[in-house]
Amino acid sequence: MKELFDVVIVGGGMVGAAVACALGDSKLRVAVLENTLPESFAEDQPHDLRVSALSIASKNILESVGAWQGILNRRYCPFRRMRVWETAGDTEFCSDDINYPELGYIVENRITQLALLERLQDFSNIEFICPTAINKVDYRPGESSQILLADGRELSARLLIAADGGQSKIRQTVGIGVTSWDYQQHALVIYIETAYGQQDITWQRFLPSGPQAFLPLTGHYGSIVWYNSPDEIKRLQKLPLADLADELVKAFPECLGKVERVIAATSFPLRRQHAQAYVKPGVALVGDAAHTINPLAGQGVNIGLLDAAALAETIIEAANKDKDIADIATLKRYEQMRRNENLKMMTVMDVFYQVFSNEIAPIKFLRNLGLGLAERVLPAKNLVMRNAMGLEGSLPKLARGKQLS
Repeated sequence: MKELFDVVIVGGGMVGAAVACALGDSKLRVAVLENTLPESFAEDQPHDLRVSALSIASKNILESVGAWQGILNRRYCPFRRMRVWETAGDTEFCSDDINYPELGYIVENRITQLALLERLQDFSNIEFICPTAINKVDYRPGESSQILLADGRELSARLLIAADGGQSKIRQTVGIGVTSWDYQQHALVIYIETAYGQQDITWQRFLPSGPQAFLPLTGHYGSIVWYNSPDEIKRLQKLPLADLADELVKAFPECLGKVERVIAATSFPLRRQHAQAYVKPGVALVGDAAHTINPLAGQGVNIGLLDAAALAETIIEAANKDKDIADIATLKRYEQMRRNENLKMMTVMDVFYQVFSNEIAPIKFLRNLGLGLAERVLPAKNLVMRNAMGLEGSLPKLARGKQLS
């Protein structure tokens, strides 16, 4: 017997689970498929290497779907200030300047996922199927998709949502192509213990070899992101952790504070990827399945959560008007809300990356002039902050703290 669902979400990570929570308590029957459960949280656990800087818009989304309290009950680090600088230019942003208590929050990805999955349990219209694996997807435009699971269960989905990451099998199965390229740099993520107590600042320094970034974590801990050539990152990653700590001391600015120890490290290549379409009849892409972005300003998960909010809003609106949630005209409204917005963010990050990694004298002059102007021209500075917080542009209802109905 096939099990009939209105929506099947493939991927129960942060973005997929956010879509599901936003569809909670609706008249739609929803299934979420996920390979493995995240490890449960304990207060005495070390921080995970994978963390995100959640914007105020992301906080609004998580709060609106009822998952923010699950983060507060676990672990998070608010930050009030951002500093950006290079050799001759410097600017610092502070939430006080725009009357906000924080600019954002550093949260481990697993904690955000756990909070969302915990919230899923409250909705009678959502079935969370985990652990599971998909053996086959039969996609037929204009008809329901058929999903065969490894345990023999067969699901039928009016709308199939791909939230299964940058190498999305759903995207490949339905024949949506991507445009992509490598940035010829890798990033080394390093979990450290510092002499400083819990900090309220995130900073980024630009060097010819690549940026250096610091994200504060709770207590005496922080996350370092070190961008450099693939060969240099491979060299650094092979070092014993004590030697890597010595390299940090030599290469990073004094504001990092004394590095008591390096606890763990991992690396990944920098790659940009954008789906050539976000939707087909009966299919929608969200998060990394639709786009991967330069992590320079930490916007990847934030634009993914905006995707989730916009898609849920589109689906709920169509369902409330008794329209077909899988119809291409319905789904195109979601694509129109998000694809150009995401492309703009990706382009801004690319320009930022190219300008700040360029040593040509006129470009150096212009970027230092830009940092100087950002420091002195308050309206421009405040606009930069509001953009970083996700509060500018066309926002889904959930990102504005409004419930879907």
